[in-house]
Amino acid sequence: QVQLVESGGGLVQTGGSLRLSCAASGRTFSSYAMAWFRQAPGKEREFVAGMRWSDRTAFADSVKGRFTISRDGTKNTMYLQMNSLKPEDTAVYYCAASSTLLIPRPSRYEYDYWGQGTQVTVSS
Repeated sequence: QVQLVESGGGLVQTGGSLRLSCAASGRTFSSYAMAWFRQAPGKEREFVAGMRWSDRTAFADSVKGRFTISRDGTKNTMYLQMNSLKPEDTAVYYCAASSTLLIPRPSRYEYDYWGQGTQVTVSS
């Protein structure tokens, strides 16, 4: 059974940092496009960042220069390093994987597998 499990969320002050992890199990995701999405209360789930290989990355404009994405194939794990956090980054963060995308895309409908989410709260 394919499973994605996020961790690393929490409460942080404005300007702080967090690193989210997404551990995949059930199959090897090394060739999959993977992404981070987030959803704030009352808002649509939105794309944050994605990657397939290290040279195939994409970021939402709102996080460019502050967030980085990486993956460790030996651990089947993807990471989202979030720096200079702002209150508007507060949301539940989800990782997702696609078996068909060649590059990460911002549409959530193109991802087959989803984690359960981890809460990130940035206090002002």
